[in-house]
Amino acid sequence: EDPGLISSESGKWKSVPDIQLAFLTTQLQRIKQENYQGAVLLAVHHPPFTYSPPLTQGGSGGVHSGSPAMLAEIDTICQAQGVYPHAFLSGHSHNYQRYTRTVKLGAKPFDVPFIVCGDGGHTVTPLVQAKNGQPGQEPANGANVGYLDAKPVIANGGIPLLLEHFDGSNYGYLRVTVTSKQLVIGFHNTETASVPQSRVDAVTVDLASHTMR
Repeated sequence: EDPGLISSESGKWKSVPDIQLAFLTTQLQRIKQENYQGAVLLAVHHPPFTYSPPLTQGGSGGVHSGSPAMLAEIDTICQAQGVYPHAFLSGHSHNYQRYTRTVKLGAKPFDVPFIVCGDGGHTVTPLVQAKNGQPGQEPANGANVGYLDAKPVIANGGIPLLLEHFDGSNYGYLRVTVTSKQLVIGFHNTETASVPQSRVDAVTVDLASHTMR
């Protein structure tokens, strides 16, 4: 259930094969060999990051936790191949969370949105669990949550992980639009009556520069 994994993790999970590590390696190699210029998305079920308050604030995060060991294996392969996805998509946690993570491959920093969207049907849950009958204190949009990525495999250039936007109250879905130059990922809130105005959050990634706006 938690945390997520994509391998046996050196024999820790004996029933899980390591074929996904080999698959990821070969796909990244193919991207380099073919000089692929399109959008690269990496999707997993379990999210690398889910919000929880700093230990100094007490309390606990949501129902589901992040999967740092899984992310470390993915980052190790990406670093070895010199390729990193333009965006990272996941579900599992029953809410919406969008993080900005900076990774540095060689001398080039990449801005990478890490998006959790698991509020499409199961009961939506807040980012922070209630305590003693009182709602948890949820963060502000744009919060510095670098403590969730305290030991990154890939250097971040001193730029911390940011929780840009979240929704722990409403059902929603993602709409992904790709052109030859950019990737747009928008979160749509199904509680909004007017469909054209249902998009409540979006991020745009320039494919050539790996920068976000």
